[in-house]
Amino acid sequence: MIERARAAGLTRILVPGYDLASSHAAVALAEAYPDLIDAAVGIHPHFADRPDAADWAELATLAAHPRVVAVGEIGLDFFRNHSPRAAQEAALERQLAMAADAGLPVLVHDREAHDAVRSALLAWPGPPGRAVRGVLHCYSGDAPLALELAASGYLISFALPVSFSSAHGPRDAAAALSDGTFLVETDSPWLAPGAAGARNEPTTALRVAAALARLRGTTPEAIAASAAKAYRVLVSG
Repeated sequence: MIERARAAGLTRILVPGYDLASSHAAVALAEAYPDLIDAAVGIHPHFADRPDAADWAELATLAAHPRVVAVGEIGLDFFRNHSPRAAQEAALERQLAMAADAGLPVLVHDREAHDAVRSALLAWPGPPGRAVRGVLHCYSGDAPLALELAASGYLISFALPVSFSSAHGPRDAAAALSDGTFLVETDSPWLAPGAAGARNEPTTALRVAAALARLRGTTPEAIAASAAKAYRVLVSG
């Protein structure tokens, strides 16, 4: 899979954690493939009520690892509600503080929680000295929210749903954003192209880039160049 990604022309992949074990696995991948993979570490809102004090301390230590470039995937999910909302909100606040302490941007999950996520992110000053505060992953909001967050130092990241005609908000956002304010992603293993059970690989990002190019009246190559520039700013500060 990694060699297929290289052969397809991908030059950088960010692998996030969703709990402590997957955060360690993301760091291990980044250590094994430093020329291709970066890591993020975090607790997804689905698992927000599970970590104990020792787990949070271990995650904070892992955030200081040199191969870690962001804290995530963090955020709020008021659609599934696998963790109580209070636990999700507490975990988000804890990890925003952790990111600031580590000097890292955040990768944010937002599902059916736009107002709460907006309030939390706009109130957070971000990591000191960083040009970009974080990323709205697999964006599902509308164009006004995307423009407001982009103006406040957040990148908007699009996955394959931006190619769906029913995804009115993300598609409007994709057309409205300025160059340098968006990324492309796969949301692997979810949102795979094709039939149920299909594999979602890094190369799916090429389909996302093609969809964005159509929406923005440009070329996939221009989308890739813009996203690569935005990513460099994200990870370099």
